[in-house]
Amino acid sequence: MTEASNYRNADHPALDLTSLFGLSGRVAIVTGGSRGIGYMIAAGLVANGVKVYITARKAAACDAAAAELSEHGECISIPGDMSTPEGIDAFVAAVTAQEDQIDILVNNAGAAWGAPLGEFPAIGFDKVMDINVKAPFMLTQALLPQLKASGTAEDPARVVMIGSIDGIRVPHGDNYSYSASKAAIHMMTRHMAAHLVGEHILLNSIAPGPFPSKMMAYMLEDEERSEFVTSSNPRKRIGTAQDIAGAVIFLSSRAGAYTTGTVIPVDGGISTL
Repeated sequence: MTEASNYRNADHPALDLTSLFGLSGRVAIVTGGSRGIGYMIAAGLVANGVKVYITARKAAACDAAAAELSEHGECISIPGDMSTPEGIDAFVAAVTAQEDQIDILVNNAGAAWGAPLGEFPAIGFDKVMDINVKAPFMLTQALLPQLKASGTAEDPARVVMIGSIDGIRVPHGDNYSYSASKAAIHMMTRHMAAHLVGEHILLNSIAPGPFPSKMMAYMLEDEERSEFVTSSNPRKRIGTAQDIAGAVIFLSSRAGAYTTGTVIPVDGGISTL
């Protein structure tokens, strides 16, 4: 009997959009959720019935973003500095005081530093590697009990790391520590995924291309640079909230339950050039 006939004769699983992509009732954390890509991801999850905790270093901005997002669902602000062990500990304590399990963790908070090769300072590596590499690892580690409490064989817990195409291809700018940190987060995703898949926790990375964000403002707010960004993209545009939220929803839903340890470029095709 062929696999096709086995499938046809079996009890068919539900393949409607809600069964494949529905997230209603889940609990998620999005770091760096007050602006840019993090805000877009949080908005997409909230719009689909997820209870979302966001964190950001600036309390006023974090509170304001949560208030805006709460007009469409449930979003809770817990400001904190993810670049320090004390900040991570305080955030984890605040979340776990309210939640016994976490279904989705999106490690998005990040930093960049730019300087010419001959002038690039050591602090430009210290700051960027702390926030972009060490913090996602330590936060995921700290939340392992809550992720394990959520994950089952049928419905694993999900961790999504936000990398970058700058960790896949050579960037145009002088952001040496940033590109190194994003290459590191891609490899760390694969490494951690191999260890945690048996615990019913799936880890994947998304490598975004250009999106409207504070990090991209220096390019997008300059007319000539903005034209270069869009014209050099095979899709002739920058990313939108639908693009990044859709990728996270896929990885967080039943549709993504057989995907782990991978890096998905969401870049309009730049990484193929």
